[in-house]
Amino acid sequence: MSVPRDSALRLILESRLIAVVRMKTAEALPSAVEALRRGGVRAIEITMTTPGALGIIRDLIASRASGELIGAGTILDASAAERAMEAGADFIVSPVLDPEIIRSCRVRDVFVSAGGLTPTEILAAWRAGADVVKVFPATSAGPKYFKDLKGPFPDIRLMPTGGVTPENAADFIRNGACAVALGTSLLDATLIRDRDWDGLAGRAARLLESLRAA
Repeated sequence: MSVPRDSALRLILESRLIAVVRMKTAEALPSAVEALRRGGVRAIEITMTTPGALGIIRDLIASRASGELIGAGTILDASAAERAMEAGADFIVSPVLDPEIIRSCRVRDVFVSAGGLTPTEILAAWRAGADVVKVFPATSAGPKYFKDLKGPFPDIRLMPTGGVTPENAADFIRNGACAVALGTSLLDATLIRDRDWDGLAGRAARLLESLRAA
C-alpha cells in the first residue's frame, strides 16, 4: 500500500532530495539502491525506462524501511501512472503536464509531481493539482531561474530535474527550490561500473549534508 500523499510530501520536503535511478540494465540496481539508502536517501525514483521497472518497484516496496519512499518516474500518461500505483509506488513523477495523471493520483491519494518549464506551464501544473512542479529540463535555466520564479509564484513548490549536480544542488535550494531530483550526476557511472558502493553511499551523504546546510 502506498504511503499517503501528505506523508510523502512531508518526507520529500524534509529530505529535499529524490534520487532518480535510470539504468539500461537492472543488474547493479539493487546494490546501487542499497548504497543510496546507506547514504541517507529516503526517496528513490525508479524510471519507467528502466527494464522491469514495475517489478523493481514491487521488490523495493517489499524491502523498504519505515520513513522511505519508492516512486515511479518518467510517467507519460494516466495508464502508466495506474500501473505504477498498482505496483505500490509511493509517488509519481512526470516530465510533462497531463491532468489525467494528476487526477489518477488524487483518486488514490498518491503524491504527484508534474512537469513544466515556462511560467505558464508551471502555473498550469500547480492549478491542476500537482503537489510539486518538476521544472524540467533545468539544465539551461539554472538556479537563478528559480529565484525569478518565486517572485510571481511564492507558494508554488518547485523541484529542478536535469542539470542538477551534487555541486550545484544547494544553489537551487537557496534560490527557492523545495527539493531537487538527481539521476546520473548522483549515480556516477564510474562508481557503478567499479561497484564502488561505499563511494556511492558517501556521495549521497555529502549531497544530503549540503542540502541541509542550504
